[in-house]
Amino acid sequence: MRQRGDLECFHEPYGEVWYQGDEPLWPRFTADSVRTPGLTYDVVTNRLVDAAKSKTVFSKDFPHYVSHMWSDEFLAQFNHSFLIRHPAKVITSIHKHWPEFTLSELSFVEQRTLFDRLCDQLGEVPPLIDSDDLLADPKTVVRLYCEAIGIPFIKESLSWDAGTRDEVSWWDGGSFHENLRNSTGLYPQARRDYPDISKVSDKIKKMYDICMPHYEHLYQYRIKQQ
Repeated sequence: MRQRGDLECFHEPYGEVWYQGDEPLWPRFTADSVRTPGLTYDVVTNRLVDAAKSKTVFSKDFPHYVSHMWSDEFLAQFNHSFLIRHPAKVITSIHKHWPEFTLSELSFVEQRTLFDRLCDQLGEVPPLIDSDDLLADPKTVVRLYCEAIGIPFIKESLSWDAGTRDEVSWWDGGSFHENLRNSTGLYPQARRDYPDISKVSDKIKKMYDICMPHYEHLYQYRIKQQ
């Protein structure tokens, strides 16, 4: 979306508040955790609203960052769409960085809850794509997604130059985005097998069991070629 050139893009602006703002909601926050002085939910909302006055805004975030703000008024400020990923891939990925992560940090429960709420509120299904579909056929899925959200498809936006991405580096210097730094675009990839979830602890397996029904519910609504 940033590569398109016609959108003002934000990467997890509410996430930064949730993790390290003035009043962080991150359940594993400690006195030694990084803080961003003066950063609040109101500051982020005003920043997005101001940006939208001059340009179309695209913002990526996790639902649990703002679940405490889900009033009809707040949600109506956005045109919502969803990206989902199989829980086995999410869990093994986050476990590599954060072995002590919590269920809320996976956001499957919150994502499904928000999706269902919007379906009821809007009377229609919000656009939703699955990451495996995206990686298998980026051109088709991005084109269908653009059609679903009402923006033109720009083929050139699927490629870019490798390098550091300052815009996604507010957390730990971008440690979660090594693949992004080294990438040069979205290209078709062979569908990978799901990681072996049996190698994680019983506690995390239980989280996987909780997340799977929510993922399966969302998966049935994914955008796909007719």
